Amino acid sequence: MSAQPLEPAAVVSLIEDAVTAPSMHNAQPWRFVFRPSSGTVELYGDSTRAMPHSDPNHRALHLGCAAALFNLRVAAVHAGREPVVRLLPDPRDPWFLAEVHLRETTAEPEARLALFHPALRRRHTSRFPFTDEEIPAPILDGLRAVALLEECRLILPDAWHTEAVLDLVHDSENREESNPAVREETAAWTRTGAPGEGPATEGIPAYAFGPRQSGMSAPVRDFGSWRPLMARDSAVFEKHPHIALLGTSGDTPTDWMKAGQALQRILLQATLDGLVTSMTSQPLEWPELRWAVRDPSDAMGHVHMVIRLGYGPEGPATPRRPAQDVLTVV
Repeated sequence: MSAQPLEPAAVVSLIEDAVTAPSMHNAQPWRFVFRPSSGTVELYGDSTRAMPHSDPNHRALHLGCAAALFNLRVAAVHAGREPVVRLLPDPRDPWFLAEVHLRETTAEPEARLALFHPALRRRHTSRFPFTDEEIPAPILDGLRAVALLEECRLILPDAWHTEAVLDLVHDSENREESNPAVREETAAWTRTGAPGEGPATEGIPAYAFGPRQSGMSAPVRDFGSWRPLMARDSAVFEKHPHIALLGTSGDTPTDWMKAGQALQRILLQATLDGLVTSMTSQPLEWPELRWAVRDPSDAMGHVHMVIRLGYGPEGPATPRRPAQDVLTVV
C-alpha cells in the first residue's frame, strides 16, 4: 500500500527523534533528505564530520548514522508509519547510507518498535560511577536477544576477558595520549565554554565529562584529560564494571550499519530496563588492539563497541543540532 502524502512538518518531528542518537564525540555525522513525492527519507554520512585519525575507515561514522536510522524507524512507527529500509542503496555513492520508505500502515513485527519511543530522549551516556549491583540475568538475556534482531551479537565477557578488555582500554588511552593528531581531534569535539570554541549544538560539553576517575577501574573515556577544569571532581568508579561487546561476523559497511542499529536498540532497551550506559571505542580505534578485544574462542569475528552497563546516575543530555540543520526537503 502506498503512503498518503507526508507533510514536511511531520518529517521534522521524526528527524528530531532520530538525532537523539549517540555518535563518536557527539559529532552527529548525518544528513537527511526528504522526498515528498515518494515519501522517502534518505540518510547520508556527512564527510565534513569524519575523524581521519581516530576513524580513518569511517566505521564509527557508520555506527552513529545507523543509530540515528534506528531512531528514525522507532519514530516512524510511533507516528503510524511503516519504515521500509534499504541499506547502502547506491554503490556509486558510499555516503548514501540508507533509504527509508515511510509507508502508511505499520505491520508486525515493526510495530513493536514504538515501545522504544519513550526512551529516545531519556537515553543519555553516563560517565559517572555505577554501583557494583549485579544485573539480573533476564535483563542481560533480553539485551542479547535485541542484538540478534538486528543480525548482531552481544557478548558478555567473563572475568578474565573483562580484565583483558580493560587492559586494552588503558593501553589505547596511553596511545592516544602520545599521539598529538588524535589528541587534537578529540579536543576539537570537546566544549569547555572557552572563547572561540565551536557551537554548543555539537561535541561533548564539560558538564558531560563526568568526574575524573580515582584509579582506572572502569572503561570511561576521559574527555577532560588534556583540558583540565578547575571545578571537576574525582570519584571512585565501580571496581568490577559490567561490560558487553557488540559485534558481527563481518566487517563491511553493511555490517557497520547493522551494528549501529543494534547498538541503539540495546541502549534503548537498557534504558527501559532501568540501566544506565556508556560506551567506549578507544581500543577499537587502533587496528593492532581491536583484534585482541574479541574472545578468540567465540565466533563473533569483529567487535564494534564496548558497552558499559549498570545502575547509577543518569547522564545529562548533550546538545544536538536542530533538525533544520541536518534535513533537506527536495
